[in-house]
Amino acid sequence: MADAPLSTAQTVADTSDWNRLVSESAREAFEMMIGASLENSDAEPDKVPAEITAVIGLAGPIHGVFAIRCSNAMANAMAVGMIGKEAMDDPNQPWDALGEVCNIVAGSFKHYTGAVGQNSVLSVPTVIYGCDYHIRPLAQGTVLECVMQAEAGLLHLRLDYKLT
Repeated sequence: MADAPLSTAQTVADTSDWNRLVSESAREAFEMMIGASLENSDAEPDKVPAEITAVIGLAGPIHGVFAIRCSNAMANAMAVGMIGKEAMDDPNQPWDALGEVCNIVAGSFKHYTGAVGQNSVLSVPTVIYGCDYHIRPLAQGTVLECVMQAEAGLLHLRLDYKLT
């Protein structure tokens, strides 16, 4: 059973709940932007295809990197859900769709973390195509990961952060 949806008035600065906040932010973004459901998955993060990744930097009280990784098929499904079938006419649309979803999820997450997130800023999304790369966590930072399932495939969400 999914956790109760967050209200706009509800904010959480307790980092022990941040995994749920990331999941709920992703679920809300999918429903709102793509019209698709997204559920938590028990799949291991290294089982998610690493064909395309969107990355956003955070600066301020929360600093680090938020990333969403998925397959090309999943990114294509996001683009079609956001724009319609004409999204398949432009090969850049899946990249743009994943970057925008990453931006919305990171923005929603930082909103729900209260003042610590609201006083942090996001960079523009960067999209990495391919799978021959490694994301190295911050020295003495915290890594938060979750895998989520949509009809079109799996998403790996990862937050590498430090609090200042």
